[in-house]
Amino acid sequence: MSSLRRVLGGTDFRRLLVGQGVSGLGDWMATFALMALAWEVTSSTSAVGGILTLRLLPAALGGTVAARVSLRWDRRRTMLATDLLRAGIVAIIPLIAQLWWIYLWAFVLEAASVIFLSARDAAVPDLAEPDDLPTANSLMLGSSFGSIPIGAGAFAVLTLLPFADRGWLESRPHAVVFWIDALTYLVSALLIARMAPLKKPTGVVAAGTGPGRLRDAVHIPLVRSVMPAAAAVSLGLGALFSLGLSLVLVELAASNLEFGVLIAVFGVGAGAGLIIATQLSLPLMEMTRYGTLAMGVLVACMSLSPVLWLTYLGAFGFGLAATVALTSGMTALQSGTTEIERGLAFAAFHMVIRMALGLAAVVAGAIRDALDEVTIFDFWTLSGTRLVLLASGILVIGSAVAVRAGSPEDPDTNNAS
Repeated sequence: MSSLRRVLGGTDFRRLLVGQGVSGLGDWMATFALMALAWEVTSSTSAVGGILTLRLLPAALGGTVAARVSLRWDRRRTMLATDLLRAGIVAIIPLIAQLWWIYLWAFVLEAASVIFLSARDAAVPDLAEPDDLPTANSLMLGSSFGSIPIGAGAFAVLTLLPFADRGWLESRPHAVVFWIDALTYLVSALLIARMAPLKKPTGVVAAGTGPGRLRDAVHIPLVRSVMPAAAAVSLGLGALFSLGLSLVLVELAASNLEFGVLIAVFGVGAGAGLIIATQLSLPLMEMTRYGTLAMGVLVACMSLSPVLWLTYLGAFGFGLAATVALTSGMTALQSGTTEIERGLAFAAFHMVIRMALGLAAVVAGAIRDALDEVTIFDFWTLSGTRLVLLASGILVIGSAVAVRAGSPEDPDTNNAS
């Protein structure tokens, strides 16, 4: 029996995966709706950027809470509680069309999401065999990345519905989108409620001084190895999300439709990466390092691309490399940590990803706005967009150097495929 069949044959894993596919679609719809709502309330690009900035502090808060919750609740209970909480949050967001209200609940929603994802990824080894973890992680990541183009399309369609801005809904922009997102969380919660209870983590944190504190995660060797790759993936994604529109519309003189194609191509590349990650037989940390290195090279190349089709090719490769790096890094954390370490490891993992994503998007956009163009060595002129993307690629390449392969004192991180 193939690894895919074994993983999907597990009833509880299948329930979790389906729930993640449904709620992942709602997540992306709500993300686009939050940004659109902030724009419609304020007509300010800074207000829209504030939605991304809100990924910083909530990620730190959510990671800290997730670390403590990981030792007190079983992971199924944590996922169920946070799904119900998120359903309530997104349901009330459109009720008051004011910026402070939007920011408040976007903040709480982000913190709850970090807690949920930490519990979800720490629970995967309880639902799949060790040899099947790469496949299981690929499917979980696919439930998120695969929803990007579908979520964008669904958001666009819902905004065109004739009743979406009529009557009582007229003063509550995008309410239909948020309420559908709330339903997707309820569907996920219903499926998780039907799963068998997961055992409470036991054991001790390696070299830790106080289990349950997020800073104890740095005592785990694999966490120190994987974090540079997690930060690099988010750095590259944040820069592309922030500057991709400018690159396509201004630098390459393309259209909004062609920008949409770029996002879709990225999603296709991510899907290809999920397949490839299950087929490679390299040690996990080597896959993480090579994936991170490839991402940096591709972002740098995309920054200098003179034509749209090369940019599409770079987006495909970037999506592929990002998912290989994330899948192998997640599998290394799952297979190389104890039960009690796993919750702390993924709390740190998701905190770093979200903080780096938000920081990269905001900083890249701010630097781009401050720069018109820059001349290097008196003969090479780059626009602000291209220069920031090039610098982002170089930083990601540097991050790959910090991704350590397994050392004698580290847990075994070979990919047992």
